[in-house]
Amino acid sequence: MSSKEKPTLGGTRIKTRKRNIAAPLDPAAFADAVVQIYLDNAGDLELVCKNLESSDLNFSRYGDTFFEVVFTGGRTQPGTIKPDEGERHPYSIIDCEPKREVILPSVIYIQKILRRKPFLIKNLENVMQRFLQSLELFEENERKKLAIFTALAFSQKLSGLPPETVLQPLLKDNLVAKGLVLSFVTDFFKEYLVDNSVEDLISILKRGKMEDNLLDFFPSAKRSAEGFAEHFTKEGLTSLVEYNEKKIFEVKLKEMKSAVTTQISEETDISEVIETVKQHVKDAKLPDVEVVRMLWDVLMDAVQWSGKNQQQNSNAALRQVKTWAKLLNTFCTSGKLELELIYKVQMQCYEDAKLMKLFPEIIRSLYDLDVLAEDTILHWFRKGTNPKGRQTFVKALEPFVNWLEEAEEEE
Repeated sequence: MSSKEKPTLGGTRIKTRKRNIAAPLDPAAFADAVVQIYLDNAGDLELVCKNLESSDLNFSRYGDTFFEVVFTGGRTQPGTIKPDEGERHPYSIIDCEPKREVILPSVIYIQKILRRKPFLIKNLENVMQRFLQSLELFEENERKKLAIFTALAFSQKLSGLPPETVLQPLLKDNLVAKGLVLSFVTDFFKEYLVDNSVEDLISILKRGKMEDNLLDFFPSAKRSAEGFAEHFTKEGLTSLVEYNEKKIFEVKLKEMKSAVTTQISEETDISEVIETVKQHVKDAKLPDVEVVRMLWDVLMDAVQWSGKNQQQNSNAALRQVKTWAKLLNTFCTSGKLELELIYKVQMQCYEDAKLMKLFPEIIRSLYDLDVLAEDTILHWFRKGTNPKGRQTFVKALEPFVNWLEEAEEEE
């Protein structure tokens, strides 16, 4: 064959690719096989686990069906929780007593299965989502068992079970309106907090993107801070009530801080700013101490600080104090609140190096502007309890205190 001739396929056998023919789905046979293992071992989960492990069952194909058998004792009809045809066993989570010591072995059993077959976590998510979306189809006792299981699953950190995919389905309007969600999460919270702190619970809710929506668990007629406190106090979950009250307080304080910050940056008339603060305090019932702390933060945050010029920083801080002295004076209405303001100034000067030397000047300015009384300053000087930078600040303030004491003696 010359070099110019093209090669041909003459006499070459062309192989055709064989199609992969998938076996037909047969979840019924799979479910019956799993049920039989339960029955053969009389529900002994240790033995069930070993027999499942040694079997040749296709878990990757029938993962959802497997968890249906675990939860309900048999296969369920597609898209529902209604039992389908086939064998069933009486050792399921739904069939057991609604007690943690009875349900915990099932959680540990599932954990063992997931360690050997981690791909099944997605199937567990699917089945839990479907069941929680269908709470109204379960009896009250069955819903409690699901709540206990869910709490124990998160408490045992069940192979990375994601709260966002499991808990989000609860917020269906019809379930919330019927009070089913509130009942479920109450059982869930109570069970979870047996072994975990409220901080751990909030972490779970954060990951589930529900931390800021706790009131969404309540039917609309009961959806209020008062309703929340009444319900969970009655259920013995005072730590959760305290957390929610703190959360509400932080939100309202943040709202007030934002409003006052805007007014100060726009140089709003001081009388309007005072009214704004008073209205927020009245509406949110904010403690006077927190108001004083917040006002000082807002005023100092609004100062245009110089990087290294100490004199410019001093002038800017004192100018701000003088401008807004009436605002501070309006809310520093007692010796206790004046002392709190001194502590606030102390902490800021201690934490910010550029303000360290400004402490005595700020205190003197607040005294000259009638925000701080002489007795309050002397009390802080002699008996102040905050140790942060105290030795340095006491020494810096000593000349001014000596002047106050001499003036008092002359009078």
